[in-house]
Amino acid sequence: MKITWAGQSCFQISASSNKEVLANIVIDPFSDIGLKMPNFDADILLSTHGHEDHNNFKAVKGNPFLIEGSGEYEVKGVFIKGIDSFHDDNEGKERGKNTIYTIEVEDMKVCHLGDIGQKQLTDDQLEKIGHVDILMIPVGGVYTIDSSEAQKIIGQIEPKVVIPMHYEVSGLKIKLDNVSKFLKASGRNSIEPIDKFTVKASTLPKERDMDIVLLKP
Repeated sequence: MKITWAGQSCFQISASSNKEVLANIVIDPFSDIGLKMPNFDADILLSTHGHEDHNNFKAVKGNPFLIEGSGEYEVKGVFIKGIDSFHDDNEGKERGKNTIYTIEVEDMKVCHLGDIGQKQLTDDQLEKIGHVDILMIPVGGVYTIDSSEAQKIIGQIEPKVVIPMHYEVSGLKIKLDNVSKFLKASGRNSIEPIDKFTVKASTLPKERDMDIVLLKP
């Protein structure tokens, strides 16, 4: 599996078997937020909610299967579950709903929390999410959870790998916290960002040995 980050909540996950691509999955393509949307192509396209920095479908190449909410889906051997959540900590009364996605492929489970605004997940959400290998979680605050709230949710989910997202990067028009706050709260003051994260089930950290991966947009 190869994971590429475009900034904000936008990722491309490329799943493969024996060096042959099984499916390209793109999550939350954005429009005019100051960042350039990469030339991603997709077989499966996910959107966590209807804001313009998460649903610029025209920017994605191909003829993807589009998923925009809760439910269970199987596309090209990829198992996807959409789970209802809220964009704020007031049951959606401020910013509406948000969809959490779990993606199962290559014997791994990825969880993308979207623009989660809840300070903690409910027991029902945790049960639906289940075991997670790789967690994509917002840490920039303002419109989502901040670094300290992210720590609490990480503690609830207990993933093997955490990829922070939705934080301040060069060129972004939206004012968010820098990722350094999250790293400090995690006790990891310096992590070298990488262009892409390539991982197999066999190379994941062992239980209770969580790793943090920083990606370059």
